Amino acid sequence: MKKRIRALALALAAVLALGTLAGCGSASAADDKYIIRIGHNQSTNHPTHTGLLAFEEYIESELGDKYEVEIFPSELLGSQNEMVQLTQTGAITFCVASNSLLETFSENYTLFNLPYLFSSPEAYHASMDDPDITGPIFESTKQAGFEAVTWLDAGTRNFYTIDTPIETPEDLQGLKIRVQQSPTNVTMMELLGGSATPMGFGDVYTALQAQMLDGAENNELALTDNGHGDVCKYYSYDMHQMIPDILIGNLDFMEELSEEERAIFDEGFEILNQTQREAWETAVEEAKDRAENEQGVNFIYPDIEPFQEVLQPMHEDMLEQYPDLAPIYELIQEHNAEFESAS
Repeated sequence: MKKRIRALALALAAVLALGTLAGCGSASAADDKYIIRIGHNQSTNHPTHTGLLAFEEYIESELGDKYEVEIFPSELLGSQNEMVQLTQTGAITFCVASNSLLETFSENYTLFNLPYLFSSPEAYHASMDDPDITGPIFESTKQAGFEAVTWLDAGTRNFYTIDTPIETPEDLQGLKIRVQQSPTNVTMMELLGGSATPMGFGDVYTALQAQMLDGAENNELALTDNGHGDVCKYYSYDMHQMIPDILIGNLDFMEELSEEERAIFDEGFEILNQTQREAWETAVEEAKDRAENEQGVNFIYPDIEPFQEVLQPMHEDMLEQYPDLAPIYELIQEHNAEFESAS
C-alpha cells in the first residue's frame, strides 16, 4: 500500500512538473503562494464544482496573498481512491470522496451507508447539519492522515437499469449492478438478490455500454451529467440510500493553519456546503427533465416498503457489530421522528 501511495504521489508530481494540467505547478518565487489543490470526480457542470468555485473565490478574497486554490474536476488527479491516498500524503490538499469509500478508512462511516437510515431528505439534511452526529465521524480518520471538513448533498440513490424495470426487490434477482466500493453496499445487493459489482465511478459508463453491467445505482445527475441515461432507460425511485459526499483535507495542512486562518477556512467550508446544496436542487430538476424528454428514460415509483423490509436486518447487524455508533444512530432516529411528525 505504501508503495502504491508513493507511486501516485510521484506520478502527480511528474504531471504537475510537466504542466500537463492547466493551472498546475509550484508557486513562483515572486508571489510564493501556497497552492491548494482540490480534486473531485464530477464535471464542471456539477453542483460540487459550483460549490468549490465559491470556496475558491472566498478563500482567495480573504487569504489571496498567501493561498491560491486550484480545482481539478473529472478525475484529472485520479480516481476517488487515488485522490484520497494523495490527500493522505499531502500531494494534494483536499478532495471530495464518497462516504462509501471512507468506510474503508473508518468504520464510523458505515453508519451513513446504511440503507434507509434517513426517513426523508429533510431528516437527512437535519442529521448532517447536526455536529453531534457528524463530529465523531468526521474526526475518525485523523489517524489515516486526513479529516472531513464538510459534507455535500448527493441526493437519494436509486437503481437504474438498461432494460429491466425495477418495481420490486425480486426484479433485481441476478442482475449485475454497479455499487460503490464499500462492504455495506455489497451486502445490500446480496440481500436484494442482485450481483454487486464494485467499481470506480469513471468506469461505469463504458461498462454499461458494453453490457458488462445490467445497471447501477446513483442519483439523477448520473443519468445526464455522466451520460448513463443514454444507455439505461429505467430509473426506479426505491430511495435506498441518502449518502453524502465528503470534502476531506490533509491533516498536516489543517493543523498548521493559524487560528484566524482556520476560522476563515471553516467559513469557506460552510459557503461551499450551502452553495452546493442550493445548486443541487436545481440540478436534479433539470436532470429529470432532460433524462425524460431527451434521453427517453422512464421514471418508476415503486412501493419502497418491500425494499425496506429486506434491508432492515442491516440496521440490527450494524448496531450489534458497532455498538459505539448506537448513540449517533439514535440521534438520527430523533430527526426522523421529528420530520415524520411534522409531515
